[in-house]
Amino acid sequence: MKPTRQRKPAREQKLGRSQPLVGVVMGSDTDLPVMSEAVKTLQEFGIPFEVEVTSAHRSPQRTHEYAHTAAERGLKVIIVGAGGASHLAGVVAAETILPVIAVPVVTTPLGGLDALYSTVQMPGGIPVGVMAVDKPGARNAAIYAAEILATADGALAERLRRHKEELARSVEEKSARVKQQFESP
Repeated sequence: MKPTRQRKPAREQKLGRSQPLVGVVMGSDTDLPVMSEAVKTLQEFGIPFEVEVTSAHRSPQRTHEYAHTAAERGLKVIIVGAGGASHLAGVVAAETILPVIAVPVVTTPLGGLDALYSTVQMPGGIPVGVMAVDKPGARNAAIYAAEILATADGALAERLRRHKEELARSVEEKSARVKQQFESP
C-alpha cells in the first residue's frame, strides 16, 4: 500500500490537527512501544505528526514512496525507529532531502547494538542523525525534531526553552533532596 498524497493520514484526520510536520516511521508495529515515546513527546510540544509502518526489506516500494513524497506532503523532519539490521533510516534518508533522525530499537539479544551499529555506519553523503537506543532515544529524537522546527517557529522555541528550564529545576530539586539525606541532625 502506497501512502496517498491527497488525504491526511488516518491519525491526523482523527485528531483534527494541522498539517503534519514530523513523520514518525517504524519498521514494524512491534516498534510502537518505543516509538510511542516520540509521539508522546511531539504531542507535549504541540507538534503535528503522522505515523507510518513500512519496512526497508519487506515493503521497499512503500518505503521509497513514503520518503520520496515526504517533503511535498509538507513534512519537515522524519523520525525513524527500527531494530535488527535497521536499514530503514538509511533508506529513507537516501530518498529525501529532509533531516532523518534514527532511533535504534532493541529487538534482538544484542540489546540494540546491532541496530545502533547498522544505523551509524552510513556512507558519506547520506546523513542520518542517530539517537540513543530505545525509549530515551525516541524521546530525544522528538526533542531534536522540535529543535529543528524551532529555528523557524518562535513559539516552539519558547516551549523548548521552558522545557530546558524545567529540566534544570528538576536537577536542583533532586540535589537538594540528596543533600538533605546527609545533613547532620
